[in-house]
Amino acid sequence: MKLDLETGIADKMEYSADGTSVKFHLRDMHWSDGTAITTRDVEFWFNLIKANKETWGGYKKGRLPDNITDIKYSDEKNFTLTFDKVYNQDWMSSTQLTSIKPLPHHAWAKTGDDAKVGDEDRTVDGAKKIFEYLTKSSEDMSSYATNPLWQAVSGPFTLKGFDNSGKVTLAKNEKYDGPDSANVTTVNLLPFTSSDAEVNRLRAKGIDYGYIPTSLMDQKSQFESLAYQIDPWKGWAVTYMPYNFNNPKMGSTFKQLYVRQALQSAVDQPTISKVVWKDGANPVYGPVPQDIPSQFLSDTQKNNPYPFDLEKSKKLFADHGWKAGSDGVLVCESEGTADNQCGEGVKAGTKMQLTMMVQSGSDEADKQFAAMQSSFRDIGVGVTFDKAPLNTVLNRTAPCESASADCNWEFSYFGAAGSWYFPAYPTGERIFATGASVNFGNYSNTEADKLMNDALLTNDPATMQKYSALMAEQLPVMWLPNPVYQVSVIRDGMTGTTQDPTANFFPQRWGWNK
Repeated sequence: MKLDLETGIADKMEYSADGTSVKFHLRDMHWSDGTAITTRDVEFWFNLIKANKETWGGYKKGRLPDNITDIKYSDEKNFTLTFDKVYNQDWMSSTQLTSIKPLPHHAWAKTGDDAKVGDEDRTVDGAKKIFEYLTKSSEDMSSYATNPLWQAVSGPFTLKGFDNSGKVTLAKNEKYDGPDSANVTTVNLLPFTSSDAEVNRLRAKGIDYGYIPTSLMDQKSQFESLAYQIDPWKGWAVTYMPYNFNNPKMGSTFKQLYVRQALQSAVDQPTISKVVWKDGANPVYGPVPQDIPSQFLSDTQKNNPYPFDLEKSKKLFADHGWKAGSDGVLVCESEGTADNQCGEGVKAGTKMQLTMMVQSGSDEADKQFAAMQSSFRDIGVGVTFDKAPLNTVLNRTAPCESASADCNWEFSYFGAAGSWYFPAYPTGERIFATGASVNFGNYSNTEADKLMNDALLTNDPATMQKYSALMAEQLPVMWLPNPVYQVSVIRDGMTGTTQDPTANFFPQRWGWNK
C-alpha cells in the first residue's frame, strides 16, 4: 500500500534528493458543497492533530506529528513537509503520509454549532477547543446522516442513512470531481446478528455481496448454483495469541524460551489450517505476513523453526525439571536457573495449567482450540478456556503491570479474522516494541527493538529479514493459523470487487456487466 496518487486528493509527491523533505501537489478538487480543497484544509488537519496528539488515535511518541519539523504551504495547491531525520521512504509513505487527511476548514473550524468559522486552529488553545467540539459531535451517532458538519465530504459518496444497528446507506456524491467517482448511485451496507443470518440471506439471493464462514467452503457449488462467485479474501496479516509476560502467576514461566518452544511445537498448524479452516487459513511462523510472497520474509520464518513435534515438546519440559503430577499435568520440581531447571522466577510446584481467553462466535476457532487442547494434554499441559465476544476479549486484553487487578489474563485470542493487518511495510513496532500500546503481552527484546527501529530508517529489506528470523525463533507470541479476512460471496456480473489485502474496500468501484 502507498499513497493513492491515482485517485487521492494529492496527485504528485516528490522526496528531496537528501531525503529530509517531501513536496505534495493537490488536485483541483472540491468539497461536496462546492468549496475548493486547498492547503488550508491540510493545515487545519495538521494543527488539530499536533495540538491534540495525545488523544489522536494514530499517535505514537516520535512518529507523526513529532517527526515533522516544518510545513511550508507554498500556495493553495503545494506544500512541503520537513522531517526530523532521514527515514525509510517505503515506511514513511505507507504508514505516516497516508495519515494526511485534508479536513473541511470552511465547515469544521469552529467551537460550537452556532459559532463562526475562523482561524482559531492556528493557536494550540483554539485547536484544542475545535477538536473537543468535533469529537463531542461525533459521539452522537444518530445524527451522522443529518448533522451539517458531516455533509461536507471529499469522496465519491455522501452518507444518506446511518443507524445504531450498523445499517448504512451511501449515496453517490454527484458533485465529486476526482478521478474515482462512484459507478452506482446507492450502496446499502447491512448488519447481521450472526453469520447464519447472513448465510440465510445469501441463500435467498437477498444481497449482492456478502460473506460466509470458511466452514462452508466445501459448499462452494451450492452458492455457485445461485449465481454467486466464491472468492477468499487473503489478508496482509498475521495471527497470534499473546502471552501475558506480566501475569503474576504464569508470567515468569512464559518468559522461558523453552516453554514457548514446547507449546509452539504442540500446535499442528498445517492440519488445523486444512481440516478446521477448510484451507481457509494458512500457518504463521513469524511476524511477517506469509500468505502473500514478499522480500521481507526470512528463510527461518518460511521454513518453520518449530514444526509440530509432541516428543520434542515433552523432552523440553523433562529436560528443564518438569514432571507429571497425579492428574497428568506437569509440575515444576526443580526450581532454579541451571540448564536442567525450570528457570528464573519459576517456583517449585508451579503447575502447567493454562487459561486461554478466546473470542466466541466462531465455530472454526472453537474447533481449533479443541484440537490444541488435545495436543497440549498429550504433553502434560492442561488448558481451560474463558470464552467471550470479541469486543470483550479486546477490552480485557491490554498491557498491564503484574500488581494490577486486570493483569490476570494469561493468553488472549482475537484472530478469527486475523489478529493484525499491516500497511504495506510490515514493521512490528506497534505490536512488539517494548512499551508499545498494542504490545498486549508486554514482550520486550532489546535486539528486536533495534531491528524494528532500524527498519524505519533503511530501505534495505535485509533488516526486515533479520527481524523476521529473530521473532520466528524467539516466539514473542504463540503463532497460529492466519484465516482469510473473509470468504466473499459475490453475485455474478458484479465488477470492481478487488479485495485489498490490507482489508480496505472500495464500493465506488463496484458495478455491473452490461
